[in-house]
Amino acid sequence: MSDLELCYLPATEALAAFRSGSLSPVELLKAQLARIAEIGSDINAFSFLYADEAIAAAREAERRYRSGEQVRPLEGIPVAIKDESLIAGKITTFGSLIFKEEVASVTSPVNEHLINAGAVIMGRTTTPEFSCAGFTHSRLWGVTRNPWNREFTTGGSSGGSAAALAAGFTTLASGSDIGGSIRIPASACGLIGYKPPYGRNADLAPFGFDFYNHPGPLARTVADCILMQNVMSGPHPLDVVSLRPKIEIANQPADLKSKRIAYSIDLGFKQVSEDVRKNTLGAIGRLRDMGAEVVEVDLGWTQSAEEAARDYLASIFGTWVAQYLDRHGDELSGYTRAFAQSARTKGMREYLRSLEVAGEMYGTFGPMMENFDAFICPTLALPAVSADFEPSGGLQISGQDVEPMLGWLMTHPFNTLSRCPVVSVPSGLAPSGVPTGIQIVGKTYCDQDVFSIALAYEAEIGAWYGSNERRPMLG
Repeated sequence: MSDLELCYLPATEALAAFRSGSLSPVELLKAQLARIAEIGSDINAFSFLYADEAIAAAREAERRYRSGEQVRPLEGIPVAIKDESLIAGKITTFGSLIFKEEVASVTSPVNEHLINAGAVIMGRTTTPEFSCAGFTHSRLWGVTRNPWNREFTTGGSSGGSAAALAAGFTTLASGSDIGGSIRIPASACGLIGYKPPYGRNADLAPFGFDFYNHPGPLARTVADCILMQNVMSGPHPLDVVSLRPKIEIANQPADLKSKRIAYSIDLGFKQVSEDVRKNTLGAIGRLRDMGAEVVEVDLGWTQSAEEAARDYLASIFGTWVAQYLDRHGDELSGYTRAFAQSARTKGMREYLRSLEVAGEMYGTFGPMMENFDAFICPTLALPAVSADFEPSGGLQISGQDVEPMLGWLMTHPFNTLSRCPVVSVPSGLAPSGVPTGIQIVGKTYCDQDVFSIALAYEAEIGAWYGSNERRPMLG
């Protein structure tokens, strides 16, 4: 197997090779580190690399396999961790100059689960400042670029994680999703990204109490995403909202001949680019070809869905960011300052209205879903914005002005409806070479449903990174 093939080897196949002795964790990691050394600066996916520690961990995993000891679920698998969730003893910068030397004293629950499962933590991935944007650039770490076309963003805020996967720098990567921050980069980079139902994956306070917030996995195959999610999920003693009991998602493709799937191209209020529209309809056509009954529906949603998300995000997340405005305003990125300043204009009235709108949205979505097994829509309204996108310059889709932070995203409604599981899967490529994606949304807490449909869909279209022709041309 060539080094390039190793770099894109799915985790499920790597684990089988480790067990058979045909591949060692050290070989896999060294191939990825060599690729990072060769082309990593072109993409800028990492804030920190832990090469020496990772090699030592890979050697220990190799010893476990060779000695016949019991191995753990991710034994020896390289994993890149978003530079937002904590690892005790490691700097966590949140993409901000303010925290460039801040060492964590605790480990986030999902990272604890990954480490305890034998993952080899190879480094930390870039994020926009405080993870408050759908693109990935910051004053601290610069611009992270999409491996499919470096003129475009990877998406955000888990953009470094997505870039690392798309470029073959890691096998698995973590993210967090408070307005789409896993699914946005999954779509823009042709990956699988999962927003679990609220409470499925534990987190620390205060954001563990924020129902828009969902830590979760990014991967190149559906099976890898399931593998990682099964490790990341489960209750934790530091998170009172984490769900019991822990569930295990099975690698069980659905028979689509028995499935009814609803869809909407624009959610009733979004301006959607022709590239995205075409690829979404193409994906829907494939599902129909597989035997699914796919029905277009009117959700009755309006622009109030976007306004509610903006107000809710400002009320908690924005207030947290705004605490740094007076003392550190000159260190913040422009988009961060704008978000913090906007948060200061919001109050309890706007917060209450955001909850009322959430009820109105589910008041149509919930009853509709009683008649369907899943709902599908695009993940993003256009493939991606530019790599160095500045919201202050405005944004248009198909000649129409849209709000530049949320207007091109179709993810945030399902943070509002936070108990619905959502997996983003690729739907095609735009003429720019940037991938597009669709969201598969399930009934509340029905994780297995969305993954079973995603597995069947992937089997039909083929694994996105399964051959050189389906990978970005790099190096």
